[in-house]
Amino acid sequence: MLWPPRLRVVGRRSSLRKVDEVIVPPRDGRTFTVGAGEFFRISCVEGPQVGDLNLWNAENIDEKFYASKTRQLHATHLTTHDRLWSGMPYMRPIATITHDTLDWYRSDEFGSGVHDVIGSRCDPYTNAVLRGGDYDHCCHSNLSRALATSAPFLQKLGDSPPDDPVAAARLAEPYVHDVMNVFMCTGFDRASRKYFMKSTPARRGDFIEFFAEIPLLGGLSACPGGNCGSSHSDDTTKCYPLLVEVFQPSPSVGAEWRGSPSVSTYSRTHGLSRRRMPPP
Repeated sequence: MLWPPRLRVVGRRSSLRKVDEVIVPPRDGRTFTVGAGEFFRISCVEGPQVGDLNLWNAENIDEKFYASKTRQLHATHLTTHDRLWSGMPYMRPIATITHDTLDWYRSDEFGSGVHDVIGSRCDPYTNAVLRGGDYDHCCHSNLSRALATSAPFLQKLGDSPPDDPVAAARLAEPYVHDVMNVFMCTGFDRASRKYFMKSTPARRGDFIEFFAEIPLLGGLSACPGGNCGSSHSDDTTKCYPLLVEVFQPSPSVGAEWRGSPSVSTYSRTHGLSRRRMPPP
């Protein structure tokens, strides 16, 4: 369950046809959709750029990526064949990494690695605490703006979505969650155990690719920190766009897929009986 059979994963990506692409501008966010059984690829197309990735079930955005459980089941930094898991009560793999051009990096002399699930997204609230003032292009805000205009989120709102974009972003904000920091190079200092960032080793042409285990709505922010090796949460660092491409496997390969994993079989009784509670 933790790792899908390698030959099946390799076979699915042997004949891919691109069906969609999205450019994520620097210091901004975009959403994209991926059908169950399809692939998506995130690429550095102009230069070294970190991206903050959110994933939701495209048919139910209450089910979303769970960074902490993914870290516990796999590793602090993810690479080929690791899976991304959704949160409770769903608790199932929603995507599998099928290719990573940075899988050679592993861990350096400082103990850092790439594609982490330990550092949260940059956000304007922490920035206000640490630096004062407002900054509106942190990854949290980028993802909130992007989600607010996505079809699955608007369907969630029903018949009366707000006309005001600020109101829509505020409604979307609670669905933004801890991220997979794509291309980001991070670790914990061995002496102090404090979190640190350093410049990503990613270069133009590097990419990471995923297999969608369920229908996915993805949100990606091109981080204002650029390569995350210097300044952050401002407009001074050089930033580049990111490219998201969606691919379908050939019909013959896709037919071999067994379908989306089931949600957790746990009863959700939490130790309680189903007896009617006595009146107060």
